[in-house]
Amino acid sequence: MPTGQIDLLEATVPQLQAALTDGTVTSHDLVSMYLARIDAYDQKGPALNAISVTSRNALAEADTRDAERRAGASRGLLYGIPVIVKDNYDTADMQTAAGSRSLAGWVPPDDAFLVKKLRQAGAVIIAKSNMHEFAYGITTLGSLFGQTRNPYALDRNPGGSSGGTGAAIAANFAAVGMGSDTCGSIRIPASHNSLVGIRGTQGLASRSGIIPLSGTQDIGGPIARTVTDLAIVLDTTVGYDPGDTQTAASVGNIPKSYTDYLQLTGLRGARIGLLTALLATDPADAEVAAVVRGAVEEMKGQGAEPVDVAIPGLSDLLTDRANGFLMIRQDFKFDLNAYLAARPSAPVRTLEEVLASGKFHPAVETNLRNSQAVESRDTEEYLAHIIKRNILREAILKAMADNRVEVLAYPTIRRKANVIGEMQMGTNCQLSANSGLPAITVPGGFTADGLPVGVELLGRAWSEPQLIKFAYAYEQATHHRRPPASTPALDRR
Repeated sequence: MPTGQIDLLEATVPQLQAALTDGTVTSHDLVSMYLARIDAYDQKGPALNAISVTSRNALAEADTRDAERRAGASRGLLYGIPVIVKDNYDTADMQTAAGSRSLAGWVPPDDAFLVKKLRQAGAVIIAKSNMHEFAYGITTLGSLFGQTRNPYALDRNPGGSSGGTGAAIAANFAAVGMGSDTCGSIRIPASHNSLVGIRGTQGLASRSGIIPLSGTQDIGGPIARTVTDLAIVLDTTVGYDPGDTQTAASVGNIPKSYTDYLQLTGLRGARIGLLTALLATDPADAEVAAVVRGAVEEMKGQGAEPVDVAIPGLSDLLTDRANGFLMIRQDFKFDLNAYLAARPSAPVRTLEEVLASGKFHPAVETNLRNSQAVESRDTEEYLAHIIKRNILREAILKAMADNRVEVLAYPTIRRKANVIGEMQMGTNCQLSANSGLPAITVPGGFTADGLPVGVELLGRAWSEPQLIKFAYAYEQATHHRRPPASTPALDRR
């Protein structure tokens, strides 16, 4: 749908904002366009099933933004811009169910902290996106809405747990979206949907009002079509929340604007450590590994210096008796119960009640029951796991220092999106999630059969500006992102 010199569907937030400012388009127009696409493609057409609920207030909010704009008011780059947020973010005007029938119909009393920040910036929340039930998986399947489809291959999963956000933003259902990442839940959907996603340093962004999976590892963040848009959303959402003690660590570690690091020559002279141990652990990983190796070669073409890096003992540091997910298993019951206890209007009070209700998908039952069986976090095993996280972080930082590299590069997930109904293997989510270090995923290309592959860059604590600089330079040199063929512009349908 070209308007002036831009295609609204793939336009960046600054391009949309420029069109709003010069009157080429209104916020009402944008909301209407995106809602029409949701109507055409989410339950009909390719039936992506990426959206759990649309906002009944979105058009009215857009009209308010337009009136304020005509009166001379504006609050920055997200002013009047449509945004989608994941179904585990509290929204006082829409259902928040974490993809579960056990919370169906429940509307929380307040917005999540990050939702408040978006609204304060003038963004219009137009919809909530589907997710893997309780964020406890990476294929985006749940009892309340079923399975979300990947717009690049409708028989495949979109990643997860923020797969609804990933599919929705890939299919141009909004300008940008919000996800949460406990172990890959932002980065895997970004990888599988030719998008950009970031997991910040633990404490960069608030967890308040996001239904928890693991308070130790949860963090909210953006999923976007471009690094530019991701930087803009970060500027709006990160920082100290008095209600979330983790975020106190962010004070003094946030730049004036992440957009200052959108530098075309950002890779020039950068030493990139290719973490070869995470490229492939099985012959089935070879296809994605080849794309990622190609991406690192493209970075070399932009002036970067790639070096192979090994981290001694890495496999043991990433593994535990729950395949690297022990922290999630041991946190979930206690963190969910605390969240529900603080919200008496919720239809269930505890994880035990969720299980007793039977209102959950069979695919998550084992995970839910394993967490319910955890009697206490006051155990030697839990303490040992906390210590192991610190050892992992130190091992990563030592390897980076020894090899004089600024970031580590590897596939976000070693396999392309699998066929729906089959297990998705290959995640490398633990390196960032278990260490608390930040990582950004950026489109690295496609497999021979047209499935997106993301390359992940991990840096030192609070190095988000540098990650954005490298990702932007790479993105602008390669332009690997392309929209899925399954959801074309409606006027060309």
